[in-house]
Amino acid sequence: MRVVIAGGHGKIALLLQRHLAGRGDTAVGLIRNPAQAATLRAAGATPVVCDLEHADAAEVAAHLTDADAVVFAAGAGPGSGAARKDTVDRGAAALLADAATRAGVHRYLLVSSMGVDAPPSAGTDDVWAAYLRAKKAAEDDLRGRDLAWTVLRPGRLTDDEPTGRVTLTRHAGRGAISRADVADVLVALLDEPGTTAATLELVGGSTPIVDAIHAVTT
Repeated sequence: MRVVIAGGHGKIALLLQRHLAGRGDTAVGLIRNPAQAATLRAAGATPVVCDLEHADAAEVAAHLTDADAVVFAAGAGPGSGAARKDTVDRGAAALLADAATRAGVHRYLLVSSMGVDAPPSAGTDDVWAAYLRAKKAAEDDLRGRDLAWTVLRPGRLTDDEPTGRVTLTRHAGRGAISRADVADVLVALLDEPGTTAATLELVGGSTPIVDAIHAVTT
């Protein structure tokens, strides 16, 4: 399987790339900064420099040739303002979908966030509110496309060791989840076409990942 991952230098993306490479798949990571290339190579991935805030769909599509799936794991990141939450968390996700359609790549996984269904409450920090709106807009855009999409909404992310046991469901409730477990769930979702058109929330739990994936496809 050849998988192209937007936001290739992010923590989840690097873990995902390492997992894919370890089982013999080809992982391609899209990065904005060429200085990050060595880190991707160390994870077993092929780095491709492509700035999703400035590229067009044709340029991105050229990097998706022969891909079996794309994963949007990018984000504007800490310290970025409201404007970049929109251009990255929404705009770049839509651009990747445009490119996937052009390149004939049907499978698309979107890493979103819990808490996006309700409008930001009064008093919410402006940047955080912009982030939630951008993630919700990215989800809504993807649902309107003719792609085999799955939206994954992790809870509060940690750098804990993976447990291999999770709660994965339409409405999981608040909770934390390690980035390593998120990456492992993404791999399992790539292997399971029965999760197409599903929006799934993910937190720590007691169910083995394989069983959790099976439960949401039956």
